[in-house]
Amino acid sequence: MSLFNLFNNEYSDYLGVDIGTFSIKVVQLSRKGKYPKLVTYGYSNAIKKNKDELGKKKDILEKIEVFKKIAYKAGVTTTKVISALPSFSVFSSIINLTDVSEKDLDSAIRWEAKKVIPVDVSQMILDWKILKKSKVDKTTNENNTGIIKKSKKQNNLRILLTAAPKKLVQNYVDIFNNSGFSLISLETETFSLIRSLIGQDKSQIMIVEIGAVNTDITIVKDSLPILSRSIDVGGFTITKEISRIFNVSLERAEQFKYDFSLSLFGSSEQQTIPKIIKQTIEPILNEIKYTFKIYQTQDDRNVEKIILSGGSALIGNFVDYLSSALNKNVYIGNPWSSIIYPKELEPVLNEIGPKFSVAIGLALREMD
Repeated sequence: MSLFNLFNNEYSDYLGVDIGTFSIKVVQLSRKGKYPKLVTYGYSNAIKKNKDELGKKKDILEKIEVFKKIAYKAGVTTTKVISALPSFSVFSSIINLTDVSEKDLDSAIRWEAKKVIPVDVSQMILDWKILKKSKVDKTTNENNTGIIKKSKKQNNLRILLTAAPKKLVQNYVDIFNNSGFSLISLETETFSLIRSLIGQDKSQIMIVEIGAVNTDITIVKDSLPILSRSIDVGGFTITKEISRIFNVSLERAEQFKYDFSLSLFGSSEQQTIPKIIKQTIEPILNEIKYTFKIYQTQDDRNVEKIILSGGSALIGNFVDYLSSALNKNVYIGNPWSSIIYPKELEPVLNEIGPKFSVAIGLALREMD
């Protein structure tokens, strides 16, 4: 699904750009026969912490400068960019439409959007994807007698509706235009993650993307998002708590976060840090359990496995901890699995993979 598409294109190289709260990741891929090939990648966490979100002029200018530096240092050779809007800023809903003609579909969707989107629809860019077409019986109450009569079948459409603020979309357009790049597509992070971490797997899978300040939880069925939730807890939440308790810099606290396993052992410090991490991620664990409950109530089905993404997925023993707490198979996603790259880069790519899941999924979009 693309919220924003400027033109049809025939370029073979694409740059996926993931603009996070405090970091920017870029991945350039090219097509080599049947398989995409890694051209270059880059990353910067130079965006200042504890500041306003994307949208303020100063913040946009900062992101432009950071992005341009990454592209230059990484040796990016294409100007064609696909980027993603953060999931927490985008509204998604599944709607059903019955007996709507093709010529009336646009207006019917916009009418339904007014019912389910809690803000002014005129200030949003709408996009939709037909998930399923089926036939349903049309029933009538014959002459108000209480006798139900079935008539001819009607077309029923199950549609995934997505809406993003126009102002936010324009901010992204401005960032790339002012960087000398062309934004050809803009989608939601969820679809990028599905593309890079799930592909054609038709299982019922939960993706848990742990960002800096938010964690997005998505249940995917038949490679489509069925249920999505977001919580205001992320990797930076853990870092700040470690920094506060030990009175150390954010940089040192960030390193502490990855140096200690979630297993409790050893010295007092080695016990305290895992305890802090567990306490901080408890809301994430509870939200995952709640999402399971909602899904089982709606669909009466079970999620088969959980895929972790985002930098904090690499916290020591995190996979085993979640697997035990949830009694589910939990894996760290590997977004490089369908990408050709030099063998000597494998150790470093495996280490940074969870951070690059969105950027890789974006670069893959036009290669599907």
